[in-house]
Amino acid sequence: MAMNVGSGSGSDEPEVMMDINTTPLIDVMLVLLIMLIITIPPQLHSVTLDMPVVTPPSKKIDPVVIKIDVDASSVINWNGRPVTGRADLEAKLKEAAAMQPQPELHIRSHAKAKYDAVAQVMASAQRLGLSKLGIVGSEQFVN
Repeated sequence: MAMNVGSGSGSDEPEVMMDINTTPLIDVMLVLLIMLIITIPPQLHSVTLDMPVVTPPSKKIDPVVIKIDVDASSVINWNGRPVTGRADLEAKLKEAAAMQPQPELHIRSHAKAKYDAVAQVMASAQRLGLSKLGIVGSEQFVN
């Protein structure tokens, strides 16, 4: 840094100084730069993730399957054994509805069976709270 002492002309009037004093401006700029550097949060090279806790899957239990067949003469069979009447069918469906977990009902009808017999089986199952119903063997009705 330099200091202007004056001119060597010997006059009593001081010379006009044409330069601006930038020292205080530089000092303020450096203070602001230091404050900015201090307030910036430190950069981390790691990313934190909250991963879900994995619980091991429970052992898969195979569902109980009950096969209900309606033959050509509209006789209802429960797992291969004929059902004597509608009351017997509903009693067996109540037992199935009480089971935990609920069994699957696979309903298979013959092509010549009456629709009424199959509809009664499905309506009784639905009314008693069985929700896992499936119509099996419907590929015979494609042609």
